[in-house]
Amino acid sequence: MKRIAMSLALLLAVAGCNKSQAPKASTSAAATASTTPVSGPFTPQELPQFAALDPIDTHTHAFQDAPELYAMLKRLNLHTLDITLVDDHDPELKNLAKERKDAWTVVHHSDGYIAMCSTFDPFKYKQPDFARNANAIINEDFSHGAVAVKIWKNVGMEIKDGKGKYIMPDNPVFEPIFKNIQAHNKTLIVHLADPNTIWEAPNPNAADYDYYTQHPELYMYTKPGAPSKAAILVARDHVLDANPNLRMVGAHLGSMEADFHQLAQHLDKYPNFAVDLAARMPYVEMQPRASLIAFIAKYQDRLIYATDNELMPGNNPQSTMTEWEDRYANDWRFFATNDIVEYNGHKIQGLALPQPILRKLYHDNAVKWFPGILGSSH
Repeated sequence: MKRIAMSLALLLAVAGCNKSQAPKASTSAAATASTTPVSGPFTPQELPQFAALDPIDTHTHAFQDAPELYAMLKRLNLHTLDITLVDDHDPELKNLAKERKDAWTVVHHSDGYIAMCSTFDPFKYKQPDFARNANAIINEDFSHGAVAVKIWKNVGMEIKDGKGKYIMPDNPVFEPIFKNIQAHNKTLIVHLADPNTIWEAPNPNAADYDYYTQHPELYMYTKPGAPSKAAILVARDHVLDANPNLRMVGAHLGSMEADFHQLAQHLDKYPNFAVDLAARMPYVEMQPRASLIAFIAKYQDRLIYATDNELMPGNNPQSTMTEWEDRYANDWRFFATNDIVEYNGHKIQGLALPQPILRKLYHDNAVKWFPGILGSSH
């Protein structure tokens, strides 16, 4: 949630396939830098190719009942996963009951194009019946067809116990919830931690400067005693170790967007772990082209297409759907074609991935990691 705008100039220096090598624009892209980049919505020639993938976006937040949304999904033959979460700093996301109601309205009006991801309120963790009550809400959503549950970054980055210690995702209070998700053969989505700059000194040129200045409650650098990013990810890994049969999808490249070597190590170590690409495409796009193609080929069963697109109450649905389609079109061009796409002044050549890998990225992996995401009618 809350897409972090990435500065690609900085990403050139921080995102890499390993810790010692910064990414560079591909030589092929540089050689064709004078080529006019392709942008905007799908052309009449492109749309059938995209739609033929039976694409699925496994990370959206749509809480407005908007005919424009449903029309766009049908036109693109696109299915999505609508993810709920509790954010005490967002007026639209403070009230979980209202948010669930809004999400279910969108799901039910989508003609089967949208599936539901449930959540729980971690701020209630001190209540004696916390896990039981959380599971009751989750199981109610499961009974209506929800396919996943999300734990959000306020666990590890905001919520504290009575002694001022941050609550981490491996806290025993959450374990009954994880066991319940596994028992129902559902998937846990984890957005734990954030990009590295959230822990670094203020830097107006940093990728996430605007984000953490607008959301100081999540700017960890200014918080004495705050856990490091590494500590939060270690706590997440403890959950993986303790629940080897629990499917876990790490949102936003598992918060390992700046170190593809680290990401590869985790994918190698944990067969029950996959990652989505939501809101981290700039980190992907600025990898060296050949290395990125090799990485995607190796982990083609563990990478899931996603955007973090939002449609909140009060948004203009028509202009928002234009933004959604532009994003879908530009992402698809990068993965599926040799076209030149432009991001913040950088011209980058598309990967032209083989069709079987595209199908996994856009469809098969979503179906595998989120059983039931297409519902009984698809």
